[in-house]
Amino acid sequence: MSDRRSFLQMLGGAAVAAGLPRLPRLPRARIEHVGLQLYTVRHEMEKDVEGTIARVAASGYKEVEFAGYFKKTPAEIRAMLDRNGLTAPSAHVSAGTHDAWHEALDAAHVIGHQYVVVPWIPVEQRTGIDGYKKFAAHFNQAAEQARAAGLQFAYHNHDFEFAPVEGKLPYDVLLAETDPKLVQMEMDLYWITKGGQDPLAYFARWPGRFPLVHVKDSMGPPDNKMADVGAGTIDWKRIFAKEQQAGIKHFFVEHDQPADAFASIKASCDYLKRLEF
Repeated sequence: MSDRRSFLQMLGGAAVAAGLPRLPRLPRARIEHVGLQLYTVRHEMEKDVEGTIARVAASGYKEVEFAGYFKKTPAEIRAMLDRNGLTAPSAHVSAGTHDAWHEALDAAHVIGHQYVVVPWIPVEQRTGIDGYKKFAAHFNQAAEQARAAGLQFAYHNHDFEFAPVEGKLPYDVLLAETDPKLVQMEMDLYWITKGGQDPLAYFARWPGRFPLVHVKDSMGPPDNKMADVGAGTIDWKRIFAKEQQAGIKHFFVEHDQPADAFASIKASCDYLKRLEF
């Protein structure tokens, strides 16, 4: 879309220079279904799961991504989503043990997830480049099992994957060592920015591998404090203009430590609904 837009804009400029009528302006893109990573409202979920889900829906969200089910069964979670007009395309799950992984796959079918996302590599297991290669092999294996269950595996980054290890970036190793047909990525746009990398460079190098993104803003250096989306320094138009190249299908707002969770998610949702790119 962005490449076609640039081409048509170029033709339009050439037409004006030649004294011809300008071509019609190409409609800009918008996010149709804004999502929320429910980690943002985890403290509220601990107190009242359905009440929180209802307020998320009332704030304008159409999709949610889970990070735990707060002692509710998959059937109970699905019923809550249905009552509030929400879907949950993905969830952060544990791949730590065989039983936990297969339990997560079973729950995904009931709730309606399409993606199962591993959110973190424990600090003690980040043991050099060979360690990341072993994780890549583990991801491939888990992703095979997910695909057999009709689900898509993905991995969510923080900023540690962009700190060089033995002259390489762990995120690059994970991308290179995993099967692109099996393992996709949920790019956290705050953490990659904090890690000093440009999302567009990854979209260009590994097109189509980023069906999910976490959308949270940054106040920039020196402390890179998180902010509501639109209140910080990240250029969302520039990033989202490449949504087709990246393969983005779902946009999940997140804020790890909001001062007022419900005010934060409302502000971010409102901004993204207005955003054109």
